[in-house]
Amino acid sequence: MRKLTLATAITFARILLIPVFMILVSSSLSYGDTLAAIIFAIAALTDSLDGYAARSRKEVTRFGQLVDPLADKLLVTAALFALVELGRVPSWIAVIIVGREFAVSGLRIMAAAEGTVIAASPIAKVKTALQMIAIVALILQWPFGTFLIWLATIVTVISGLDYFHNAKGLFK
Repeated sequence: MRKLTLATAITFARILLIPVFMILVSSSLSYGDTLAAIIFAIAALTDSLDGYAARSRKEVTRFGQLVDPLADKLLVTAALFALVELGRVPSWIAVIIVGREFAVSGLRIMAAAEGTVIAASPIAKVKTALQMIAIVALILQWPFGTFLIWLATIVTVISGLDYFHNAKGLFK
């Protein structure tokens, strides 16, 4: 059994923050939204931190490469479901964003079965940043949150199409 790396510990911390976020975002506490936004932002920022830790310490592992994107998807999915329940995001937007995540994950699994790793594309990194910022804005009920989630949805679709377009030669 391998030792737990710093990057994997950070990823697990992100996963453990999800239930804390869910409790806060759905609570009736007077500062629940603010606390939920802070927890979500901290969890979102750990995504860059764990990748940096893995690369800088030369501790990139297959397990980490699997769990890190899963943690991101869990965080975004949980937030979108909560925001749908609160009436701050239309369900069809959540379905598009979560559907793209499933589709690209499936593509990556198929590529891995063929011995190919599909790394995150630059547009996917923009997509992730937009989603995270939009979610924080919606949690805090900022007026531009709706615009940001629409923009994030458009970039999410473009990113998904980009992945599939670039992978078309993998499965001939």
